[in-house]
Amino acid sequence: MASTYLSKTFAQAGNRRTFTISYWIKMGQVSTGADQAIMGAAQDGSNSDDLYIHTGRLNFSGYYGSTAYQVRTTAKYRDLSGWYHHVIRFDSTQSTASDRLRLYVNGELQSVLDSNTYPSQNLETTYFNTARQHTIGSIAYGVPNLPFNGSMSHFHFCDGYSYGADSFGETDSTTGEWKIIVTPSVSYGTNGFFILKNGNSVTDQSGQGNNWSVGGGTLTKTEDNPSNVFATLNPLYTTQGTETYATGNNTYKSNSNQFGTAISTIAPNSGKWYFEVKSTFDDGTKGFMGFMDIDNSFLTSAHKYLGMSGTNNCGVGYYGGGNIVANGNQNIYTGLHDWNDGDILGCALDIDNNKAYFHVNGTYLTLGGNVQNPSSGQYGIDTSSSLYGGAVGFGVSSKDNYNVYTNFGNGSFHDVQLTGTTYQDSNNQGIFKYQPPTNFLALCTKNLNV
Repeated sequence: MASTYLSKTFAQAGNRRTFTISYWIKMGQVSTGADQAIMGAAQDGSNSDDLYIHTGRLNFSGYYGSTAYQVRTTAKYRDLSGWYHHVIRFDSTQSTASDRLRLYVNGELQSVLDSNTYPSQNLETTYFNTARQHTIGSIAYGVPNLPFNGSMSHFHFCDGYSYGADSFGETDSTTGEWKIIVTPSVSYGTNGFFILKNGNSVTDQSGQGNNWSVGGGTLTKTEDNPSNVFATLNPLYTTQGTETYATGNNTYKSNSNQFGTAISTIAPNSGKWYFEVKSTFDDGTKGFMGFMDIDNSFLTSAHKYLGMSGTNNCGVGYYGGGNIVANGNQNIYTGLHDWNDGDILGCALDIDNNKAYFHVNGTYLTLGGNVQNPSSGQYGIDTSSSLYGGAVGFGVSSKDNYNVYTNFGNGSFHDVQLTGTTYQDSNNQGIFKYQPPTNFLALCTKNLNV
């Protein structure tokens, strides 16, 4: 969501002693310094009720000149590849202090806490669930402030009702994983709402008519969701230390005059896969796109890019200047299309048969007089000397402060939704600008489990 936030001013106060908040989030960055806001209401910086991520910890607190309540997990949630489910269960009418504010993460009640100042019995929140502005994705004062950088889905607020996590999620009997209940049997009350149900709609789906609005920024729909997790770029796999990630880790920039590399969060070791990249520069010497064997590569210092993996020859990159680079900085093809601003590049990799294919704006490369055809398996680039059977990460390289936008099937580049004619893969997964070749799939969990 980055600087995007939602806004709603309730017509009247609801129940300020009993309510439940439930939502799913996918983190866009590890919160090690600045907090990231989830939801709140406030008068100013010294008087507020705030739900936020504090240095990776889940926190809900009320500060009315001094701390009225604050419960914060000790655990830090740093996984950038999957979705978390949070439930905040507020019920100050309870006689037992620890039952007045309970935090659940992926179905588990958090009992080991960094802070456990519980609300006094029958305390009413001063700002939350009152007739004042509430925000999602930003602290409610000085908006946008402490913006949430990531994705949100299935956001519920139940006014006057206390529910545990098992009202919104359940354990999968086969995998043992916590999974979403898409249509929970809950009541919502006066100010209750259910938004972001199956996309970026802020229209209330609870039947209460408590619609929200976009207060700032662009709220972009993504195919990535709690039931089907799509790959993004992984900020934890760093090569520069000066990189910037944005739009849910689908945008990458190296803030240096040396190449940095970003690799996907999903890295298969078999199968056929497809992803797209959008160029933002006219000088093709600023970027790469491609893949690398992350189990065998040594991308540990600056000036490393796809196709050059230190002492191991574990990558293949399509260089924006018109070359295919592989095997430790060897140009195996030259004189190809030089990237331009707005070009959309596609990469189709057949790991099982050691073949790679690249296209520019839907037209596959001509190599040695032959046009690549991934659907038929013809004229692929031989990857047998670049991939050694390890997990394969897909990604991009850039330098000199140029952005590169990726689409692993999420359906957008940066924060711009794909419009007009779009395409899905052979399993009807993902949204792409160009048709993925036959049997080449989007990098998502549903495709990993077929």
